[in-house]
Amino acid sequence: MNVIFVEPFFPANQRQFVRALAEAGATVIGIGEYDVGSFDDDLRNWLHHYERVSSVTDVEAMTRAVRWVQDKLWVDRMEATIEAHIMPAAQVREACTIPGTSVRTAWLCRDKPSMKEALRAAGVPTAASAGVSTPAQAHEFAERVGFPLILKPRSGAGASGTVRVDSSDELARALAGFAGSVAVEEFVEGHEGFYDTIAVDGRVALDFVSHYFPNVLEAMRTRWISPQFVSTNRVDSVADYAELRSMGARVIEALGIGTSATHMEWFFGPKGLRFSEIGCRPPGVGAWDLYSAGNDLDLYRAWADAIVHGGTAAGFQMPVPSRRFASGIVALRPSQDGVISGYDGVDELQGRLGEWVIDAHLPPPGTPTQGVEAGYMANAYVRMKHPDYDALREMLDDVGRTLHVYAS
Repeated sequence: MNVIFVEPFFPANQRQFVRALAEAGATVIGIGEYDVGSFDDDLRNWLHHYERVSSVTDVEAMTRAVRWVQDKLWVDRMEATIEAHIMPAAQVREACTIPGTSVRTAWLCRDKPSMKEALRAAGVPTAASAGVSTPAQAHEFAERVGFPLILKPRSGAGASGTVRVDSSDELARALAGFAGSVAVEEFVEGHEGFYDTIAVDGRVALDFVSHYFPNVLEAMRTRWISPQFVSTNRVDSVADYAELRSMGARVIEALGIGTSATHMEWFFGPKGLRFSEIGCRPPGVGAWDLYSAGNDLDLYRAWADAIVHGGTAAGFQMPVPSRRFASGIVALRPSQDGVISGYDGVDELQGRLGEWVIDAHLPPPGTPTQGVEAGYMANAYVRMKHPDYDALREMLDDVGRTLHVYAS
């Protein structure tokens, strides 16, 4: 099978998708923005060919590059794994008649009001929402639904650009910070997590559930919090997850997702289970590394096998997750913005908890810090696993309390 992979070089974990496709037997053609001189020997060897373009979100440039490749060999698939690349890749697929995620599906997984409208029509419980283009429309929605509300870009990823408003005055001020159409949603109270899958021909073939502590909007706004997300190994043994899995399957069907990774977010609270949003792509922040470590599998290779063999090979089967470990990450925020000056508590924690550490990222003194809003892997972090989910939660809390990152 010949597979075009979009942007094989950056960010760093993109190489894992290329590696896995090559190991699965694909002939991999890379298209990206970076000079091939930046690639190491492994990446060069995994790629059969590489085409450089000015921008992988420039549909015309990408279409020209893909058609040039098609003049040389048959292209079976074209894959993209970064949120900003999903829609351009879908548009190029349709222009070049390559199977994969359609423009309609990419749009529904990107535009939040359209996504929720389609899912409500399919009976999936979601927050009330709308796309608004004027302050009057936003205030009319507020009168109808009530406060608090959430405002976010229609096509934003994660918590980027997301604002909570609790009054008409706050709504007016928040709207001044947006341009064009905005997604406005009912605020859903409850615990937040995500449901990640690999779907094959529209069916969930692998799935994983993770929990945020605290919810992501609070985590991305508050410096003193050492936030974490934790992948549970109780997916198959706790009956409550059956409702989440059923909802995820209905979302995949309603949005027309075929063979693809997905990343869904959900809330559970006084109003029960509510779907939040979906990306037709793998999750970010190293979640697949945590799933691989906790389940004795190479999830990148499982994804590649689904792409290369899933819809065609007789007897193809996805690996079965072991659910042997819960796994999670705790993000460690510097005491202030500036440059990292040092750490406290590292040796103490290594002595007590070192056997359960997957890895740790502790940038050396002198490294510039990044803002709290930059995410879980922006500065320092520790990733861990343990057979007992509750014990892992306690250990991650311990790391958050004990390991201090100082900046000046």
